[in-house]
Amino acid sequence: MHIYQAKVPDAHGFIDFSMDEHQVWHTLFQRQEKIIQNRACDEFIHGLALLELPNDRIPQPQDISKILTKLTGWSIEPVPAIIPAHQFFSLLANKKFPAASFIRRYEDLEYLKEPDIFHEIFGHCPLLTHPAYANFLQYYGKLALQASGAQLKLLERLFWFTIEFGLIRSNQGLRIYGGGILSSIQETQFSLESKEALRHPFDITTVMATDYRYDHIQPNYFIINQLEDLYELMALDLLALTAQQLELPTHHQASKSEKIF
Repeated sequence: MHIYQAKVPDAHGFIDFSMDEHQVWHTLFQRQEKIIQNRACDEFIHGLALLELPNDRIPQPQDISKILTKLTGWSIEPVPAIIPAHQFFSLLANKKFPAASFIRRYEDLEYLKEPDIFHEIFGHCPLLTHPAYANFLQYYGKLALQASGAQLKLLERLFWFTIEFGLIRSNQGLRIYGGGILSSIQETQFSLESKEALRHPFDITTVMATDYRYDHIQPNYFIINQLEDLYELMALDLLALTAQQLELPTHHQASKSEKIF
């Protein structure tokens, strides 16, 4: 198994990527840009246009930050692939989105266990242009810093089934807003079109009771009605809810009878 090493920005914040690394970005960008059409939510497509991401090279985090700062006050913070939880949540709480400063190899084009810069920039940053999404992320970071270890496990499920693997209703049918889906060609198609996928209406208690694994295609997806629904989550006392939820059993996998699409 290849061990990835994050690149360190220079004194000016510039990250020096190789031609091969830029080519990997180009390959990923070209195919993902096509596959998300009529699958990604309109807000994501709009955000992608606002960012004007290059398709022939890896964008510099500082360039993305300039745009996001003007729109929602966010910036990109280059980090290694995996950082301590407290650091991750602190960055979110301060409107800094952590982005791993490396990109996958061609050998790992289809799947990478660790989040790389394509996942972070292409999958998540377009929706950081949207106030509801951006505000929810900051709120989540602040909330997670207050949580106990046991509560944090439940909050991680909330993050997973919204920010990473969330689906959303639209006038055209179901669409995707989760970055873990939108940065993966397999997940993009599977989440909306597979008969094996279990798609559930979003319910916070069910989400917190549903476990997940990150080493294979997701079997469960939860659907919100609009991005503004994230504001409703911010209005809840989620720490109290997690305390109550800890007394209930975990659903390791939803049953076929719960499938609604």
